[in-house]
Amino acid sequence: MSLTDTEANVLKRPPLLGWPRLAIAFVVSTFMGVLLSLPSATPVIVVIARALVVGIGTLMTFGIFERWPTHLPDWVGRWVVQLIAIGAVVPFAALLAYWLTTGGHPDLSKNSPEHIGYFMLTLSGIFFAPLIAIGALLRQRDTFAQQQAHSFALERSEFERQALNARFSLLQAQVEPHFLFNTLANVQTLVQSGAPQAIDVLESLIAYLRAAVPRLHETSTTLGQELELVRAYLDVMHMRMPDRLQFALHAEPGTSGFECPPMTLLPLVENAVRHGVDPSETGGRIDINVSMHSGRCVARVTDTGIGLQAAGHGLGTGLATLRERMQLAFGNDTELRLSDVLPHGVCATLTFPCRMARP
Repeated sequence: MSLTDTEANVLKRPPLLGWPRLAIAFVVSTFMGVLLSLPSATPVIVVIARALVVGIGTLMTFGIFERWPTHLPDWVGRWVVQLIAIGAVVPFAALLAYWLTTGGHPDLSKNSPEHIGYFMLTLSGIFFAPLIAIGALLRQRDTFAQQQAHSFALERSEFERQALNARFSLLQAQVEPHFLFNTLANVQTLVQSGAPQAIDVLESLIAYLRAAVPRLHETSTTLGQELELVRAYLDVMHMRMPDRLQFALHAEPGTSGFECPPMTLLPLVENAVRHGVDPSETGGRIDINVSMHSGRCVARVTDTGIGLQAAGHGLGTGLATLRERMQLAFGNDTELRLSDVLPHGVCATLTFPCRMARP
């Protein structure tokens, strides 16, 4: 039941005469006063008033020794000091009560009615005062528990936020080399084959990387910026296979300012190139469409490549990472699904809440 010094230091001390504690003292003192008035000729209201003086004195003593001394030896419990102090102050509080209720002239001579009443009040105060102290201690315990629960909740929230940021950074780091090395591999192929368009592709790649790499380290971007990156990427891919890749981008007005994680659309497009159009003997077409429906962004990347069954895969590493990054950014209010396109091809549909990016 007692509070340790560590808890006492952590706990914000309640006021000496806070309403919860005053209510406890009032109830206990009134009950004590009613009991004392039964065998006494003194008016009930006077006896209750005396008991209230003792109760408030007890409460103030409890609060004072709750704060002082600041430090106690480890082997001394603060509650022990508080109870001893309460027991010592009760006789003086009872004397003050009689002094106030008799106009400053209490008759405490031996065998006088007031002497007997003073003795009974002191004895009852010593008996009932610990009840007031216990009530205050329990109240203090409840307050401490609430504050600790609130503190732990804040700490847990902060740890979860840090873990979320760390996980997001890890996933982002997984994306960066994935796109960088795949694109460099395309340039290497052109150089090794002696293709005349290698220089043009390299220039487009440099322009693409200048725009893409800095955004990899940002926590958010916009769909408009994502579409710019997609166009730069497809320009590079189109130079590598000009006769086998066609593409088109379309975005509804107003959607370019919506917020999204970096590299949201590019994994869908890159997946369509690598697993759809590139393996196809005749190549194919990629259409990127961004629209808004019922407060949600809908991004579709449709290709006319070899299709899901021919490619023999579902969500690859890039798309699985994209799904996880979207869930980190928007919670469970996001969806990524793949579907077949007849006669052949794949449609990747990504939906998430519309949220305007901060200026």
